[in-house]
Amino acid sequence: MNTILWLLAGALLGWVGYAALRLNEPIGKTFAMVIGAVAGILGGKLVAPLFAGAELTPGGFSPSALFFAVATSTAILVAVHMGMARWYREK
Repeated sequence: MNTILWLLAGALLGWVGYAALRLNEPIGKTFAMVIGAVAGILGGKLVAPLFAGAELTPGGFSPSALFFAVATSTAILVAVHMGMARWYREK
């Protein structure tokens, strides 16, 4: 259940970043959602266990792991946006 929530939260952030904030327009909505979803899974599986407050239970819900998934997804989406903005500005 956690993995599905991380995936959905990351994809939602990618979509919101594209649709509402006009971020990542050069790469497109689908790619922004894929980046957000992958980053959400990485944040939940790799970053959350590094912190003591994020207990990952196999079948349960972990709010702290969801927080780290959202934070990682946001950070990676912002980094991709900044990189793409710089790439297109230099050309």
